[in-house]
Amino acid sequence: MKKNMVVHFEIYADDPDALQKFYAGLFDWTFQPLPEMDYRMIHTVETDKEGMAKQAGGINGGMMKRPPDYEPAAWVNYVNVDSIEATVERAKKLGATVARDKSPVPGMGWFAIINDPQENCFGIWQTDPKAR
Repeated sequence: MKKNMVVHFEIYADDPDALQKFYAGLFDWTFQPLPEMDYRMIHTVETDKEGMAKQAGGINGGMMKRPPDYEPAAWVNYVNVDSIEATVERAKKLGATVARDKSPVPGMGWFAIINDPQENCFGIWQTDPKAR
């Protein structure tokens, strides 16, 4: 495995059931419970029999109950989307708020920052088709 590449992400939740519904509804991610760990694997891309992403560059993650006295501080993960506007509207209907509206990255694309219904922040990214 290549050194220094992102291989997993994790989302902390006050209410994992509710947050699973949010992310499944927003991005069509699937979840696999691991009851022995009180953990849920998040599948953003198809995996092989060992649970590794089949798509080059694809990563999967996990969700767990937020640790007690956890002070939110995290890296921001960005999810590639076809439309910032459509994704923001879908996220708002599912209970999210927008922390930063659609913003340009000249010559590359656009991003926005969203807070999920339990105040976890994540980014969405839309590539400028002229940049391809």
